[in-house]
Amino acid sequence: MVKLTTKKVLSEKEFQLISIREEVIKAVEESGIQNGIVLVMSAHTTAGVMVNEDLECLHVDMEKTLDKMAPVVADYAHSHYLPSYGATGGNAPGHLKQMLTGYEVVFPVIEGKALIRFAQDIYFAEFDGPQLRTYYIEVMGE
Repeated sequence: MVKLTTKKVLSEKEFQLISIREEVIKAVEESGIQNGIVLVMSAHTTAGVMVNEDLECLHVDMEKTLDKMAPVVADYAHSHYLPSYGATGGNAPGHLKQMLTGYEVVFPVIEGKALIRFAQDIYFAEFDGPQLRTYYIEVMGE
């Protein structure tokens, strides 16, 4: 059995970690699936889904580290006119940060519950906001 839930989130900043842990827990519980996996995935290439502790100081460290690895100002090839878009691409840092953090996470589902540990928060990670974004929660199993 497979149950797919589509969710929307509105980011408010260029870089933002938005907790979606409770939405994932609820989707698993409502799916009726007892044993399997839950996949949480971003629908975008400049936003990801990641797992880490929910500590404000850690959020700051993650943002600073990702900014060092993919700074806003750099000599990016993606900062030129793109005929396919009809506009100038200027969000290379968002693409690179998503590549570094990933766009999906997977958890086991055991006895109708997602096996998410105490220190594991699930984040929709915005790297090119503010924007209205979409992510998917897919529960698969029996």
